[in-house]
Amino acid sequence: MFLTKQHLQMARMLGVAILAAASLSACATYDDEFAGINSRLDQVDAQGQSAAQSAESANQSAQQANQRLNQLESRVQTLEAAPRRTPLG
Repeated sequence: MFLTKQHLQMARMLGVAILAAASLSACATYDDEFAGINSRLDQVDAQGQSAAQSAESANQSAQQANQRLNQLESRVQTLEAAPRRTPLG
């Protein structure tokens, strides 16, 4: 059984096709893994943005509370500085 040039060429082409198919199938698995990683990163990014919005809201609430405390403190100081009244009777 002698292999002719045509058989060798056909075997070579078949080998290249098999190698190419194996290479492409390996890339597909990496694409799936990258898609999963990107999906997880998107989730983490959304959670980070939500946390940043919550922190900004809490910061604004704290600033408003501080302003109210400053107003009350000035009222208290005014009342403490006022002369004491003596009760009648």
